[in-house]
Amino acid sequence: MLLPKRVKYRRVHRGRLTGKAYRGNTVVYGDYGLQALEPTWITSNQIEAARVAMTRYCKRFGKVWIQIFPDKPITEKPAETRMGSGKGSPEYWVAVVKPGRVMFEIGGVPEETAREALRLAANKLPIKCKFVKKEETGGEQ
Repeated sequence: MLLPKRVKYRRVHRGRLTGKAYRGNTVVYGDYGLQALEPTWITSNQIEAARVAMTRYCKRFGKVWIQIFPDKPITEKPAETRMGSGKGSPEYWVAVVKPGRVMFEIGGVPEETAREALRLAANKLPIKCKFVKKEETGGEQ
């Protein structure tokens, strides 16, 4: 499970999921990528489930790059707790994903293998995703 070694603040504000991804919207390392089409928080458990699905399908071939990192702590208060008495304690970590962000990349495998591996990974994620190749992503090359 991914999480930061240390952070400046234990608890952060929720923020707003507006706008598009202007950075990280191209396939850089691999040949194919999985691009987000909706804004959301993706938890470290979801990232790990997608990674396992891809690597299991590809067996020992190819290489997988994870381009998102869960660096935002999400707090929760215990069940049946009265209002007030401060913010809850950090429970899990999320990566903030905006539309256009390339989340996973894969290389060293044929296109049909990469397409199926990324489809399996997309099924583990809570958003709609798109399969992209290195040359057809949105940003400038």
